[in-house]
Amino acid sequence: MQQFMIIAAAHFLALISPGPDFFLVARTSLAAGWRVASGACLGIAVANGVFIVAAFTGVSVLQPGSPAFITLQLVGCLYLLYLGVLFIRHAGSSLLQAPGEAPPGARLSWLQAAGMGLLSGILNPKNALFYVSLASMLGAHSSAGWKVFYGIWMFAVVLGWDLLVALAIGNGRLLRSFQRALPLLERLSGLVLIALAVGMAGLLAS
Repeated sequence: MQQFMIIAAAHFLALISPGPDFFLVARTSLAAGWRVASGACLGIAVANGVFIVAAFTGVSVLQPGSPAFITLQLVGCLYLLYLGVLFIRHAGSSLLQAPGEAPPGARLSWLQAAGMGLLSGILNPKNALFYVSLASMLGAHSSAGWKVFYGIWMFAVVLGWDLLVALAIGNGRLLRSFQRALPLLERLSGLVLIALAVGMAGLLAS
C-alpha cells in the first residue's frame, strides 16, 4: 500500500503540472467546448496507455539513449514547435460558442481532437521517460496483476483529470467569460510549448 501511495502521488503530481497535453485540452475546450475536447482527452489517455504498457513490459525502445527513443525525442521537439506556432498564429481566431451555435464545419471535430490528443501524448518523450521511471520504481519482482492494476489506475487518472480540466474550462456558462482571455491564453500556451521544444532540443544537443 505504501508503494502504491508513493507511485500514485508521483503520477498525479506530474499529471497536474501544465505541459503540452494540458495546453491542448485547455485550448480545445475553450475553442470548441468540452464535448469536442473530450476527444483530445481520450487520445492523450490512449497515448499514455501505450507508454504504460511499453514501460511495464520492458520494451527496449523506451530505453534512454536508444536510436528509436532519440528519434522520438526529435520528432517530439518538432511537434511541440508546430503546436506552439499553431497556437500563436491562430490566437484570437476561435470564437467561443456553445454547442449548436457554430455553423457545421466551423469547429474542430471530435475525431480531429482525438487525433491531436493522441499525437500530443505519443510525441511527448517526457511521457516515455516518466513511465519508464515509474516502472523502475515497481521493480522487477512486481507481479503481473499489480502491473495491470497500476496501468489501469494510471490510464483512468489521466483520462479523468483531463476530462475534469475540459469540463471546468469548457463549461457553456463560462465560455463568453473567457472570450477576451482566449487570445492571450493561446499566445502564452504557444510560447510555453515553443520553450519546451527549445529546452528539450538543448538537452539533446548537450
